[in-house]
Amino acid sequence: MSSSLPDLRNAPAVVQAEMEALRAALDLEVPAKRLIDRNILIATWNIRAFGSLTEKWNTGKGESPKRDWRGLHAIVEIISRFDVIAIQELTGDMKALRTILKTLGSNWSFLMTDITKGKDGKGERLAFLFDKTRVNLSGMAGELAAPDDPKFLKDLSPTKPFRQFARTPYAVSFSTGTDTFILTTVHILFGDKEKNRVGELTAIAKWMKDWAKRSKRWHHNLLVLGDFNTDRIDSPGYQAFASTGLKVPKDLHTVPRTVTNKNPGVEKYYDQIAWFTTGRKAQLTMSFIKAGGFNFTPHLFQSEPKLTPTQMSWHVSDHLPLWAEFKASPQRS
Repeated sequence: MSSSLPDLRNAPAVVQAEMEALRAALDLEVPAKRLIDRNILIATWNIRAFGSLTEKWNTGKGESPKRDWRGLHAIVEIISRFDVIAIQELTGDMKALRTILKTLGSNWSFLMTDITKGKDGKGERLAFLFDKTRVNLSGMAGELAAPDDPKFLKDLSPTKPFRQFARTPYAVSFSTGTDTFILTTVHILFGDKEKNRVGELTAIAKWMKDWAKRSKRWHHNLLVLGDFNTDRIDSPGYQAFASTGLKVPKDLHTVPRTVTNKNPGVEKYYDQIAWFTTGRKAQLTMSFIKAGGFNFTPHLFQSEPKLTPTQMSWHVSDHLPLWAEFKASPQRS
């Protein structure tokens, strides 16, 4: 059974110093959770091979997994800044996740899918972690299956009679104050080239648009977030994703998505937070404030040992978290 992370006061001095630097950077770059003039902070993060944990401060050479107490403390600190966060690439081994929840404490909870079997699913789960003092579950949770409908099937597989999404999207509804919002998280099939992702991206975009249209209540606040594996905003994958009207806030258009990008200003556009901005039923009733990302790499593993971005990706992640802030309604009395 997993236990919480060891107290940072007992950590090596280098770990304590980098955690102080990480907290200071988060204070500057991520909005605080406000009780007056309430806000809601929604995030998404693909955490690389998020499974087991080496129970020591620094993983030694040849030890596996590379993720250790040092890296997991950083992950916990980042997650704690949000109200609800979608996690992709969670594996069948939940040791690291259970340790995070023990460390965050009883005010935090989670929902997740079972592992997705098959070559494309890679044994991964999708999950939501959420701060129960800020948001509540509002009753709906489920994986989205592609319907037996030609308009979906022709995008998913024109040569096979029926096929599902590689990893079925996961939708959960939450509430805060008088607001209800539905988050649908995805991890799109990567494939060898972006053209291999276009069919699944198109089918998911059509699904989301169809869902928005058939909703009986127009103020349901439907958002989609996760790892879409799109290359650039003008690429075929992104165009497929945006084909039915899903919009990514401009704040996120130039935000880095990965720790290993070698071409600043030409970052891959993998991770997204998006919603519909047209159509009476589809638009959000929560007021969008701003969005951003958080690059943890300058603050972690800069000494003892100093790691390259690729090495750091196994301790923390190869993807960077994205977030969006909304104005929230007052809490019910």
